[in-house]
This record gives sequence, C-alpha cells and structure tokens, in this order.
Amino acid sequence: MESFIIEGGHLLHGTITPQGAKNEALEVICASLLTRDEVRIKNVPDILDVNNLIQLLRDIGVKVTRNGKNDYTFEASDLNLDYLQSDEFVKKCASLRGSVLMIGPLLGRFGKATVAQPGGDKIGRRRLDTHFLGFKHLGAKFVRDEERNVYEIHARKLKGCYMLLDEASITGTANIIMASVLAEGTTTIYNAACEPYIQQLCHLLNQMGANISGIASNLITIVGVKELHGARHKILPDMIEVGSFIGMAAMVGDGVRIKNVSLRDLGIIPDSFRRLGIKVLEEGDDLVIPRMNHYIVDSFLDGSIMTIADAPWPGLTPDLISVLLVVATQARGSVLFHQKMFESRLFFVDKLIDMGAQIILCDPHRAVVVGHDHKIRLRAGRMTSPDIRAGIALLIAAMSANGTSRIDNIAQIDRGYENIEGRLNKLGACIKRVES
Repeated sequence: MESFIIEGGHLLHGTITPQGAKNEALEVICASLLTRDEVRIKNVPDILDVNNLIQLLRDIGVKVTRNGKNDYTFEASDLNLDYLQSDEFVKKCASLRGSVLMIGPLLGRFGKATVAQPGGDKIGRRRLDTHFLGFKHLGAKFVRDEERNVYEIHARKLKGCYMLLDEASITGTANIIMASVLAEGTTTIYNAACEPYIQQLCHLLNQMGANISGIASNLITIVGVKELHGARHKILPDMIEVGSFIGMAAMVGDGVRIKNVSLRDLGIIPDSFRRLGIKVLEEGDDLVIPRMNHYIVDSFLDGSIMTIADAPWPGLTPDLISVLLVVATQARGSVLFHQKMFESRLFFVDKLIDMGAQIILCDPHRAVVVGHDHKIRLRAGRMTSPDIRAGIALLIAAMSANGTSRIDNIAQIDRGYENIEGRLNKLGACIKRVES
C-alpha cells in the first residue's frame, strides 16, 4: 500500500491540462463490446479504474491495442463467453465498479450477462435496481445463483418499449441505452440521465450505426438496429478534475491556468466555485484562477446562508461536493453543504475537523462550514483516503496546511487521478509517494 507525504504551504503556479474523463471512458470502452469491428478511443485516462476495466476486457477476449499514450483500439470479434460464467470473472467484477457497464452491451449483443455486486467507493448505497428494471422492461429474465451470490441475465431477443426510470441514474441510463441499440423496435427512456458523458456515449453509438435521438435531454429514443460497426472517438476532459484544480488554485494558487477544459460541458461547476467567492476567469477554452488572498462567500438575495447541494445534471455533480467543502474552510463566510445522493460521503469531514476546520456535521447528508478567511491555517495530520473524491479533497487540505501531512490508501486517489503528484509537483507542490 502506498501513501502520500505532503509538505504544506507551497503555492501552485503555471498551467495544467485535465485528463480524459474517467466516467466517460468507462462507458465508451464498454460500448466497444457491441461490435465485432475496431473502436478507437483517444484521450483515455491512465488511471487505476480504467486500466482495470481494460484488463477485464482483455480477459474476456477483447483485442486491445495501445496505439500511443492515452490512445487505444478495442476489437471484440472473438469473445470467450464461457469465461463470463467463471468464478474468476465474477471476483474481478466485484472489485471494479465500472464492470457494471459491461452488462448492457453483453446483454444487447449476446443475450446474456452475469452480474456480481460491483466494488468501488464506500460512499453509501449505490443500488442497481434502475439497471435491472430497465433490462426487465426490455424482456430480460433474471436467475439468482445463491451459492455464488450473482445474477444470471438472459434474453432471447430484447424488445424495445417505453420506460420511466425510477431515478436519473447515470450508469443505469448508459447500460439501458447500450442494451437497447440492438433491441427489436423502439425504446423510449424517460427520466434518463443527460450528463455530457451520456451525450458522448450516444454520439459514439450513433457513429457506430445506432439510431438515438433526444441526446442532451431526459427523454431518449432509440430505434433498434441489427448491428453496429467500428468508429473513432475522443473522450472529453474530466470535469471533476477541472473542478479539483479550481479548488487547488483557490486554496494554494499563485495564478493557475487550466487548459482545454471544454467549457461548454462544465455546466454549473464554475459558478459553484464563484458562489464561494472564487474568481474563475474564462479565456477561450481555458480557465484562469488568479491568486486570491481572500474570497468571500455569496449570500442569497434574501440574505440567508449560502447552500450548495448536488443534483442530477444540469445540477451540481456530487463528485465535487468534497472539494467545494474543503475550499469553503478558508473562505470568509459560512456555507451549508447538502450531499443528497450519497449518505456516507461527508464522513471524511472528521479529518478536516482534526486539522482545525470549523465544520458542523449535522447528519450524514449535511454539513455547515464556517470559513477561516485564511486567518487560521489548517494543521497537518495523518489521514486515510476513504474514496476517490474525499481523497483529492484531503490532498487539497494537506497542500494548504501548516506542516507535513500523510495520506494513506492513495490507491483510492489513483483510481480517478492520473499521476496526480507528478503533475502538481510541476506546478510547485511538494508531494512524495512512499510505500506504507
């Protein structure tokens, strides 16, 4: 197990470019299972979750060619379908959250799939009901294997239908779309997630010969086709990493430029930081965050306390609540954070309280932050990363702290951030990776 040793107080200055989007990568890589032809994908992030998924595809017989840095070709022409039933496959799926996105394409193309409870962040319940209900609407049957604690899903032929999703699940929407593109007839999905990464998935599938309309809305219509062909695709910049860099630049920046962010796909993210008083300047497709000795939290028009809450797109992604919360610890003013979608994601604030932050954890979903206005620096400490986003938030806190901190279990951070210490050290940070 590896750890980070962080010497706090070093200011960041310069230019940084975000990696490819993790969540989009998981979706579009799995989409390559829908065709025998080659699918070439560029800007693939070199991170643990994506690399593990690529290895899992190799294990089931996908021919994977690395054309260059962050550039892969996938050819799913000769899959070992028997391996999908093996205990080894089930065990690997159980350790990788992204493996759930293989179900839709496998069910759509081959009429069968195996479902294990996937791994991932420990941030509360992340149910798969939306996926299952969508597959059932399309005509799939489920058989539970009690001994192995898995579901076998079968369908002789999926048939399009109308469905109203019980929640706008991102992975659920992606899975149902991928299952539907080869189904017989027309599928209409209402209350679909419409994040930019879902839009990107739909654009790729249409390039492959699918017939999807309603892209960017919550009402998606899919007319089934008999087969898909190869295509080329480039993954968007990771909006969560962009938000993380805004937070770092606000806390410990001396002028930071974030290049090629795909501004039109960031939605409400820049404005969410502006609510905390952060100057986020737009120059072309770059964001520039100048040095800020103070940033003052906005209030609502009626003077009530600023509240920042997550919501399905185009609302604020829950993945940035942790970062925004850390940034608020040094703002002038108070903020109520409401993490609606996951009930365990705020528990990491205990570590921030130990570092001297003024935070009241109201319940598993809400926390009030009273900012220090840079009058009191956070204290260095030793902590453990519980999930990807809390991990990066703790890293930001450690970079701003007085003294040297240690973060254990940084494999969680590696799951979502590519060579994060190397890239930040080029800006002036002092972060060392060590064996625990």
